[in-house]
Amino acid sequence: MEKRVLVTVSGLVQGVGFRMFVVRSASRLGLKGWVKNMPDGTVRIDAQGPAGLIDEHLSDVRIGPPASKVSSLDVVEKQPDHSRKGFTVLM
Repeated sequence: MEKRVLVTVSGLVQGVGFRMFVVRSASRLGLKGWVKNMPDGTVRIDAQGPAGLIDEHLSDVRIGPPASKVSSLDVVEKQPDHSRKGFTVLM
């Protein structure tokens, strides 16, 4: 079953390699979507793929790269977008 989530990650998540960590996790799992730094210091992720792999990705994101400190995830399910290709960093 295809699942899409919009995730807001709070904590020490900018300037610590967090976006590239997210891209590596998503690419390893074959997910589609994007990751972006937000002006308020959070990181926003829009990820789509098989439900079990989305759950695995969220587990990775909760941990983050070594220099990060994730304090919370806000996860909202969205309708899948079947036109998506790949996983990218948005500026």
